Amino acid sequence: MALSAKTPSDQFIPARFLAVPFKHRRPRTPNFYSKQIKPCMTLKNGKKLRAISRNLPSTPTCDLSSEIRRLCLNGDLELALQRLTSSKETPLEEDAYIALLGLCEWRRNGSVGSQVYSHISSSNIRLTLRLGNALLSMFIRFDEVLVAWNVFARMVQRDVFSWNVMLSGYGRSGFFEEALTLYYRMLWEGVRPDLYTFPCVLRTCGGIPDLARGREIHAHVVRFGFCSEVDVLNAVITMYAKCGCVDVARRVFDKMPRRDCISWNSMISGYFENGEYAEGSHLFLVMRHLSVEPDLMTMTSVISASGFHIDERFGKEIHGFALKKGFCVEISMHNSLIQMYASTRSLMEAKKVFLRMESKDVVTWTAMICGFERNNSSDMALHTFEQMKSENVPPDEITIASVLSACASLGRVDVGIELQELARKKGLMPCAMVGNTLLDMYCKSQYIDKALETFRLMPSKDVISWSSIITGFRINRRSFEALKFFRQMQFDVKPNSIALVVAVSACGSIGALMCGQEIHAHALRTGYGSQGFLPNAILDMYVKCGNIKYAWKQFKLHEEKDVVSWNILLSGHAGRGHGEHAVALFHEMEDEGIQPDEVTFVSLLCACSRSGMLKQGSDYFRDMSQKYRITPNLKHYSCMVDLFSRAGHLGEALRFIRDVPIEPDPAIWGALLNGCRIHRNVELGELAAEHIFELDSQSAGYYILLCNLYADCGEWDKLARIRRLMKERGLIIDPGCCWVEAKGKIHAFLSADESHPQIKEINAVLSGLYDRMKAAGFDLLEYRFIDSTEASKDDVFCGHSERLGVAFGLISSAPGRPIRVTKNLYMCRSCHIIVKGISKLVRREITVRDVEQFHHFKDGECSCGDEGYWGRNGGRRHLNSQMMNLLLI
Repeated sequence: MALSAKTPSDQFIPARFLAVPFKHRRPRTPNFYSKQIKPCMTLKNGKKLRAISRNLPSTPTCDLSSEIRRLCLNGDLELALQRLTSSKETPLEEDAYIALLGLCEWRRNGSVGSQVYSHISSSNIRLTLRLGNALLSMFIRFDEVLVAWNVFARMVQRDVFSWNVMLSGYGRSGFFEEALTLYYRMLWEGVRPDLYTFPCVLRTCGGIPDLARGREIHAHVVRFGFCSEVDVLNAVITMYAKCGCVDVARRVFDKMPRRDCISWNSMISGYFENGEYAEGSHLFLVMRHLSVEPDLMTMTSVISASGFHIDERFGKEIHGFALKKGFCVEISMHNSLIQMYASTRSLMEAKKVFLRMESKDVVTWTAMICGFERNNSSDMALHTFEQMKSENVPPDEITIASVLSACASLGRVDVGIELQELARKKGLMPCAMVGNTLLDMYCKSQYIDKALETFRLMPSKDVISWSSIITGFRINRRSFEALKFFRQMQFDVKPNSIALVVAVSACGSIGALMCGQEIHAHALRTGYGSQGFLPNAILDMYVKCGNIKYAWKQFKLHEEKDVVSWNILLSGHAGRGHGEHAVALFHEMEDEGIQPDEVTFVSLLCACSRSGMLKQGSDYFRDMSQKYRITPNLKHYSCMVDLFSRAGHLGEALRFIRDVPIEPDPAIWGALLNGCRIHRNVELGELAAEHIFELDSQSAGYYILLCNLYADCGEWDKLARIRRLMKERGLIIDPGCCWVEAKGKIHAFLSADESHPQIKEINAVLSGLYDRMKAAGFDLLEYRFIDSTEASKDDVFCGHSERLGVAFGLISSAPGRPIRVTKNLYMCRSCHIIVKGISKLVRREITVRDVEQFHHFKDGECSCGDEGYWGRNGGRRHLNSQMMNLLLI
C-alpha cells in the first residue's frame, strides 16, 4: 500500500481528535490521555511530580522511566531520546513511552517517534490499549498509514478510539475503499460506533463518491441513535452534496432540530459544488435574514461562487459586507476576492485588491496570475510571475501550471523550458497538472518532439495527458501518429469526448474511414455519440473521407442540428464541385429556420466557383450583405476572385480585387494566380505573384503555383529561376505523402518510399499498369525542367505517392471494392491521367483527396472534369474512347 503525501502543517488535526474534525472536541473518556501530562506544563513547587515519584518503585527501570517522563515534561526531546537509546533494549514503563510519543507528536518529529517505536518493538513490550492508541495517534498524524496498520494489528485490545483513528487516517490519506472496509469490520467485531465514527465514514463516502453506501451509513446513523447530533448531520449533508444529491442534502438540512454555522456552510457549499449558484446565494441571504452570523468559511465560499455565477454586482455587495464585518483582514478572504473579480473579468478590481494587500502568500500570487491568464492577458501573467520571483515566494504546482498556460498562449517556449527545470528541482514534475500544461505548451508551440519526450517521462498519465498528446499530433499535422497513440490510450484509460473528437478529426484528415467508423461505434457504445462536438466531428469525418452516404445518415440521425452541421455538409459538396447540390442544401437549410453565418457563405461561394455557377455565386455574394446582414470578410472576397478566375473572367477578377474595401491578403491574389494558371495567362499571373510575395515571401505554396503556371506555358527559364529563389530562401516543400486504409489499418506512402513491406509487389503492379498504358500511347512524365539535373515538375510538386497508394489498394482489397487515397499535396496532371486510366483498366472506383478537392475516378472520368489541370475549356475532360479501348486489351 503506497503512502500518501504529507499533509500540510496548517491542515493538521491534533492527534487526540483525529477521529473527528478539529471543531468537534469533547472531553475524553478515561483512557491513556487521562494520565498523560501535556509537555512543558508548569508544576507548582514540584509537588505533583514528587507525589508521582513516591508511588513508583525504586528500581533502575523506574528511575529511567521517571527521568524520561521528567524530560518530556520539560519538553527536552533530544535528551530524552539520548537516555532512551543509552538504555539499549531495557524496557521502560508504559507511561514513559506514552510521554515520549506524545512529545514527538507535539513536536511533529516523526523520525524520533519511529525510533521510539523501534525501541518498543525490540523490547518485546505488549501493545496495550493505551500504548497502542498513542502509537496509532502519532503515526496517523504523520500519515504513516501502513505503520499504523501494523500497530493496529499487533494491539491485544482495541476500543472505539482505536478504530476511529484508523478510519480517520485512511480517509485523510485517500484510501476510501479501505476505510469503508475497516468500518464494516469494526461493526462485525461488535464495536459500537460513537459520535466521532460517522463523520469519518461519511466523509469517506463523499470522497469516493459512493451514494449507495452513503445512504447505508445514513441508515446506521438513525439506527444507532445519532440522528439528532448536529456534527453527524452536518457530515450527512456534506456526503449527499459530494454525491450529487443536493436535494436530499437540503431535506436533511430542513429537518435538523438545531443548526450551527457549519450546517449552513455545508449546505451552501453543497449547492455551489453542484453548480447551483443561485440556490446557494439565496440560502446565504436566508441565513442572514435569520440572524445567523457567517464565519470566514461562509464568506470565502460565497465570494468564490459569485465568480462562478458571473454575478459581479452580487460579488461587490458581498465584498462590502465582508469589509463591514471585518473579514477582510484575512489573506484567504483577499484571495477569494481576487479569484471572484478575475472570474467576472473585472481585472482592475482584482488588481486593486492585490495591490492593497500588505502580505501575500503563494495562493495570492497564483490567483492573480490565473486571473490574467484566463482573461487573455498572458503577458501580464508572466510579468506578475517575475514579480513573484523577485519577492522570493516559491511557486507551487498551480502557479507553474498557470504560467505554462500563459507561455502556450504567447509561444514563449524559452520561459516554459525554465519552468520545467524549476518544477523538476522542486519535485513537481510527477504532478499531473504540471505535466499536462507542459504538454499543452509544447504542442501549441509546435515542439511536438519535446511534448512527446515530456509525455514519456511522466510517471502517471491520466485522460488529460493522453488527450493532450493526441491533440498535439493532430494540430501539428501528424494525424497518423495521433491515431496510433489513441489506440494505445484505449489500453490505459477510457477516452473522454475530447480524445474522441480529436481521433475522429485525425481519421478525416488522412481518409481513414474504417478507423473513423470504429471510433464512431465506440462513441455510441460509451454514450458519447450524441454529446458536445462529437456528432459534428463524426459528420465532418465522413465528409472528408468522401462517404457522403454515411454523412447524410449521420446528419439525419443527429437530432440537434446547428449551423455547423449544415456548414459541414455544404463544404463536402463544395469540395466535390457539386454546386447544384450545395445550393439545394442551402435552401433546405433556410426552410428549416437555420440562420446562415459567415462560414455558410464561404462554402456556398466555393461550391459555385468549382461548378462554374458565376451568376448564382454573384447573387449569393450580394444577398449575403443585403439580405442576411453579414459583412463580407477576406475569405468571401477570395471566393469571389476564384469564382471569376475559374470562369475565365480574369480582368473582372482583377477589377474586383482593386474594388475590395479592405487590404487584399495573399489568399485573394493567390486565387487570381490560380485562375491565371488554369487559363495560362503568364503576364497577369506574374502581377498577382508580385503582390503575393510583397505580403508573404515565405509560403512555398504560392511559389509552387507560379512554377505550375510557368511549366504549363513552357516558360522553363522562369521556372528554373523561381526554383533557385526558393532554395536561396530556404523554402522546404513537404515530401509527397498519401494514406490508404486497408483492413482497418492505415498505411502511409512517401515519395520514392521503399520501406513498405509489400513495396516489391506494389512496384510490380505499377510496372504492369505502366506497360499497358505506354502501349496505349501515354507519356507518363510529360513535363521536365530545362535543366536535366532537375527532377520533373511532377516529381517535385507531387511526388506521385498516390500511385503507390492506389497500387497498394488494388492488391489489399477485394475486386470491385472502392479505393480511397488521401494526399498531402496537389495531385499532378500525369498522376491524374494515370489514375483515370487505372480506374478504367481495373473497373474500380478510385477517390483521391488532395489539399484542394476530391477527385472521384470512375470509368476513366474524374468528378473534377479536369478543370484543375487544363481549365474549364482548356483540354480534354476524359480519356479518348479509342485510347480507353486500347487499355482494355
